[in-house]
Amino acid sequence: MPEPSNDYRVVVFGAAGVGKSSLVLRFVRGTFREAYVPTVEDTYQQVIGCDTSVCTLHVTDTAGSHQFPAMRRLSISKGHAFILVYSVTSRQSMEELQPIYEQICQIKGDIRKTPIMLVGNKSDESQRELDALEGEALAGKWKCSFMETSAKMNYNVQELFQELLNLEKRRTLSLQVDGKKCKQQQKKDKLSGQCSVM
Repeated sequence: MPEPSNDYRVVVFGAAGVGKSSLVLRFVRGTFREAYVPTVEDTYQQVIGCDTSVCTLHVTDTAGSHQFPAMRRLSISKGHAFILVYSVTSRQSMEELQPIYEQICQIKGDIRKTPIMLVGNKSDESQRELDALEGEALAGKWKCSFMETSAKMNYNVQELFQELLNLEKRRTLSLQVDGKKCKQQQKKDKLSGQCSVM
């Protein structure tokens, strides 16, 4: 059954404690929680601009453990785009993304049509095990985009989600819903006069 066209599902994966929930909560609510609380699965909704109308962005924050393989498969099959998060303070957290990436490839097929962002979170921390070049190298190998973020400092959080929406080729998506910021449309059907540049 086809997904309703006014929904856009982003799924956030990564090892436990890398800051998935912190990134999502910082984006959706503008808050940061110091205490670590393990997540089973939470979904948050945000209204975004979509071509000439609005969509609902569904952000699914998944469990960091590997206890729920059926939930992971379902999240991948329903997802339109993926954020793969590791902590720059943990090399192991980056290595744990490999089987998730492989499963996305297996379920989604042609990975070039699936927006994926590799994210090195906790960039504010001084105790790094990974530098940005290693993240860029892995993103190059996986043919996906890369960004470093800090949920704590609110660094690159909005930019991360906007960049992910920019990677969607089938439709134009934007965090702006008030019409002030319109991207050029690739499809010119019924779009003349829809966007005004301010």
